[in-house]
Amino acid sequence: MHADAEIVAGVTKATAGLVVLLGHSYDGSVISEVAEGAANGKGLVYVAAFAPEAGETALGLTGRFPGSTLSGGANDFGIQQKLFPAQFAADVPAAQARLMAAGQLPVMDAVLSEPSAQPAWKHVPSWFVYGDADRNIPPAAMHFMAQLIERADAVPHPAQRRVNRPRLAGPQREIP
Repeated sequence: MHADAEIVAGVTKATAGLVVLLGHSYDGSVISEVAEGAANGKGLVYVAAFAPEAGETALGLTGRFPGSTLSGGANDFGIQQKLFPAQFAADVPAAQARLMAAGQLPVMDAVLSEPSAQPAWKHVPSWFVYGDADRNIPPAAMHFMAQLIERADAVPHPAQRRVNRPRLAGPQREIP
């Protein structure tokens, strides 16, 4: 996680103007660390994401609350292709879910077990939205994390996890 945060921090610091960082799933841990050291990081948006306290891990938070059906192997985590649609993409067409299952990359357990640094959500404006039927990060865990972020606007959504590959359309604009 720390290596990913360093990469994103480099891009963030090289960006002219203010930056709002958005993290989905594991990337919530990453943006929390990035914004802590970025003077131009002005907001955090957590979308069905981890927002750990200092020293917490993604795996620790997932295992602390009932409801996750995600399981891992000895060194990495992935979702069996036949289980992927129900596990991770129940809100998308079946053909797209099968394609996503075939293209998924595993996540190393070492990354999900890295303790989080001091979180930026303690002093950077933050927002949190999540599906109340998520099967990867238990909704109770996301509710807990949203409550930790006292200034956050937590929005539970009556849906599972939506996984899309957004594209950047049009010119990039700075946020005033």
